[in-house]
Amino acid sequence: MKQRDRHETTKTYKIAVISGDGIGPEIIREARKSLDAAAAKEGFRLEYAEYLMGGAAIDAVGEPLPKETLKAAKSADAVLFGAIGGEKWDNLPRDQRPETGLLALRKGLDAFANLRPIKVFDALIDASSLKSDVVRGANLLVVRELTGGIYFGQPRGRDEKRGWNTMVYSEAEVERIAKVAFEAAMRRGKKLCSVDKANVLEVSQTWREVVTRVGKDYPQVALSHMYVDNAAMQLVRDPRQFDVIVTGNLFGDILSDEASMIGGSIGLLPSSSQGAKGGIFEPIHGSAPDIAGKGIANPIATILSAAMLCEFALGQKGAARRIENAVEKALELGYRTPDIAAFGALCKTNTTEMGDIIAKLILDG
Repeated sequence: MKQRDRHETTKTYKIAVISGDGIGPEIIREARKSLDAAAAKEGFRLEYAEYLMGGAAIDAVGEPLPKETLKAAKSADAVLFGAIGGEKWDNLPRDQRPETGLLALRKGLDAFANLRPIKVFDALIDASSLKSDVVRGANLLVVRELTGGIYFGQPRGRDEKRGWNTMVYSEAEVERIAKVAFEAAMRRGKKLCSVDKANVLEVSQTWREVVTRVGKDYPQVALSHMYVDNAAMQLVRDPRQFDVIVTGNLFGDILSDEASMIGGSIGLLPSSSQGAKGGIFEPIHGSAPDIAGKGIANPIATILSAAMLCEFALGQKGAARRIENAVEKALELGYRTPDIAAFGALCKTNTTEMGDIIAKLILDG
């Protein structure tokens, strides 16, 4: 009876799983191992349900985001997502391509705040294309506005000789992402750099004015502003000068991919896209169809995204720390997937082996 009573009080969370295309199913499988291990250690349960999006959904039902997937994502506690896209679908009209499904999912969940942490692991200090003296100790967070800006602005279109897009941000959109960034800075080093192009773009002038206004409510945070071209240069010149960066959709997309190389591989970087409830948790890399099925994809970015899922969507900070510590321990022990195998590898692993190693370290921790 005691055993049943204890089981009945166990917290259960519903996770909508979207594996997607390319290496998506492979990396999601490994992330679930870590999630299950952390849940077992922390005493909660996870219920998974699989849904289609992207190219897989186009092939199966003829659209990149089925209504069933969006409905399930809205009702779940969190979405664990792999990657979408590939050359197979590149020639489709824009509104029918896999990427349109992801944009629609973000918009449908109002997942406006994309958090992308970039950390240099001591065990991979030589993996960066930058000098170790430049990147050692770098630990920053890019907060990217995700549901506005040029990716969603109207009008947009093209004719035989031209293509056009519109970058638009309302004060309300800037204000809410600024608050997320300031709150993040309060939890970290109390430094926030807002990146824009206010010297030439009216939309960036609005962005800068609103961020400055919101900053008055956070006097403990040192706020600075930087033009995006300078920010791109400063990231590779001295990444340690940054604590939290907040920027718009397009700039954030570019800068966070650039920053991924500070740590040595885009296969190491997780992200969370958060709104009012739950969120989407995914690696920042793409579907890499050229290596799909070869067992060489690095699952660490997805596993760390699962850690963010535990912390931000489920409130299970203990589980998040267990996953993060296990990843760091695996790297310290010299386990490496091919993308980082040249840097301190004592044992070269494939995708499945790396997932198994990290899950075991969680259970043994």
